Amino acid sequence: MYDLYVVTDEALSHGLTHEEIARRAVAGGANIIQLRDKEKSSRELYEIACKMKEICRGYALFIVNDRVDVALAAGADGVHLGQSDLPIAAVRKLCPKNFLIGISVGSVEEAKEAEAAGADYVAVSPVFSTSSKSDAGAGHGIAVVRDICSSVMCPVIGIGGINAENTPELIAAGLDGVAVISAVVSAPDVTEAARELSLIIKTAKENRS
Repeated sequence: MYDLYVVTDEALSHGLTHEEIARRAVAGGANIIQLRDKEKSSRELYEIACKMKEICRGYALFIVNDRVDVALAAGADGVHLGQSDLPIAAVRKLCPKNFLIGISVGSVEEAKEAEAAGADYVAVSPVFSTSSKSDAGAGHGIAVVRDICSSVMCPVIGIGGINAENTPELIAAGLDGVAVISAVVSAPDVTEAARELSLIIKTAKENRS
């Protein structure tokens, strides 16, 4: 379920809209799409989210970054939180039963706290240093990924500096999936990049089992 998680970013997409990124990534096999945009108004985000929900319907889970209100209003499958966003327990009170809540973590302690609070998944962020998110900070590295994966029962994904070359090592370290921005969004062919990465993840999981 958490194999390939694509985060949309219009600033890195060579002119593609959030909706078009989603459409092409889903066609390539991405099974989670996250809308991430810090610049647009609430109304703009809502309208985009409604369109992306329809693009993902039946093919991929649709997640909204940070904005619980937009996620709920658009009927998204879930929301992704940061450490400075509303607490998981508070968000859970607002949401329907099967609404997914993911959260970025940077340590075993944060991952355990998130799981205890009811997170559906945690995202080690950033795994490696990345230029796709200016506020991401220094990469935590493979060792932290391995420690977090062995410390919690909920799914763990990684984000930050992940590409086709380092994905096999990360899956071998225990990740349930990888989240990418530029590795797919900035590719000359978004669909083909998603297809290639999906196959790499699948193969890496088969080799792990």
